[in-house]
Amino acid sequence: MAIELKGVTKVVGIDTHIHTTGIKLEEGRFNILLGTTLSGKTTLLRLMAGLERPTSGEIWFKGADVTGIPVQKRNVAMVYQQFINYPNFNVYDNIASPLKVVRMAAKKIEPRVRKVAELLKIEPLLKRMPSELSGGQQQRTALARALVKESDLVLLDEPLANLDYKLREELREELPRLFHDSGATVVYATTEPSEALLLGGYTATLHEGRITQYGPTSSVYRIPTDLLSARVFSDPPINTAAIDKRGEKFYYNETVSWQAKGRYASLADGPYTIGFRPHHITLAPGNAKTVSVTGKVVITEISGSESVIHMRVGSDTWVSLSHGIHPFKIGQGVELFMHTDHCFYFDENEKLI
Repeated sequence: MAIELKGVTKVVGIDTHIHTTGIKLEEGRFNILLGTTLSGKTTLLRLMAGLERPTSGEIWFKGADVTGIPVQKRNVAMVYQQFINYPNFNVYDNIASPLKVVRMAAKKIEPRVRKVAELLKIEPLLKRMPSELSGGQQQRTALARALVKESDLVLLDEPLANLDYKLREELREELPRLFHDSGATVVYATTEPSEALLLGGYTATLHEGRITQYGPTSSVYRIPTDLLSARVFSDPPINTAAIDKRGEKFYYNETVSWQAKGRYASLADGPYTIGFRPHHITLAPGNAKTVSVTGKVVITEISGSESVIHMRVGSDTWVSLSHGIHPFKIGQGVELFMHTDHCFYFDENEKLI
């Protein structure tokens, strides 16, 4: 039940919301759209659902062109960031509503409603009204309504964004399991790289209406095809630096150098860009190959078990993430250790080497 976009664009007035996009999502799997706000995630979901028509291109599902078919005639379920439930229906009727629309017999509806209510741990709430529910319970009700339809395509638009931290963590673990046996193709939009990693499956990185990379989530994270994809999949932001290769070494700001080894040893001399994530420049050298870098503290953040340092290094501003509590004063000099074996190397077109 794969969904495929063929040369799809979406233009509204003079604004291009989706640039020419061609992608075939993995059938029956969790597919994640990862990008910042306004990167095009919701627009892509609405196009897949049939809530909007593309300006050009085609949308195919289950081997058929569904571009012109309205959402009412598609077996699609969609869950939004907001808690959207019918205020005049109790929880049972909210969950059962899509089955009643297709005139399913009541004796068939009840076991399906109770099954998904049990899965989502809201069975004791079936007689309550939405106004009597917490935010988490309301979102579970919305998820149950999507599950009970047994749709071929389930679209989730940041469904956990408005929930408290504990409930988000719980549902992140549950969601892949809940949809695993359904056979549905699931598309999940999020702004959080950590959420994509926790959910697994396959991830498409988006930037300003363009899909920059698509593949197994862990592969997209570990091997970004370009600097833009690496930036989308990094939080805190990935650090970058302009470097030069001369002979057997790479040089940064003429004061820091390291050996060019492995496949990088044969690179032509000249300018390159490196990218490295904040947990690969730390306060301790560790066991990895590192080079010492000095800078001045701009901002510090302590989360309880980790310390984040924003620092100025030459003309660059980098972010370091280290385990433990390490208080620093603004403007204080600090020595950090960059793990060069975890750097990404990009060419002049910002493509991964």
